[in-house]
Amino acid sequence: MNRSIVIYILGHVLKLEAILMLLPCIVALIYQENSGFYYLGTSAVCLLIGILVTRKKPRNNVFYLKEGCIATSLSWILLSIVGCLPFWISREIPSFTDALFETISGFTTTGSSILSDVESLSHCALFWRSFTHWIGGMGVLVFLLAIIPLSVGSNINLMRAESPGPSVGKLVPKMKYTARLLYYIYMYDSDSDCTSYSRRNVSI
Repeated sequence: MNRSIVIYILGHVLKLEAILMLLPCIVALIYQENSGFYYLGTSAVCLLIGILVTRKKPRNNVFYLKEGCIATSLSWILLSIVGCLPFWISREIPSFTDALFETISGFTTTGSSILSDVESLSHCALFWRSFTHWIGGMGVLVFLLAIIPLSVGSNINLMRAESPGPSVGKLVPKMKYTARLLYYIYMYDSDSDCTSYSRRNVSI
């Protein structure tokens, strides 16, 4: 098994989550909430570790379905553990197990929650909790396909491990552009749903 490429992908996952975690910091800055420092600190540590891990590219960047499944499983575990840290460190969700459950529920778009009063969270935490659902809706590894330079034929194995269903196909010849196109459709569809939802509320 090509362990180096799996670790390399996990490093990119850490860097991507670090960048995404900066958005709650902006929300905290707007609402002047101190909880944003926990997200900023977690983001900084993730970014540092991710840079150190991906500093050296693997000699062999070809991997097969086995590596794709392992990379996918470990990526979602890593995403959930790191994503729950701000909830737990800020004590907005005092139990680590509860914070982990809440984050896993978000990234898997399950929708379950251990919170009896969700609105009691800070604006920063509410944004991150909602944002995990948006991230999980498409799959973070699909986004990574658009930016990670992998050998020809390897991208499809990562896509197969990430996507549900018995078969996965390409929309365009290159998997990189397929991933970009899928995210464009996903973001456009999400924006359309929000617009139609707002219009329904206004009409009501």
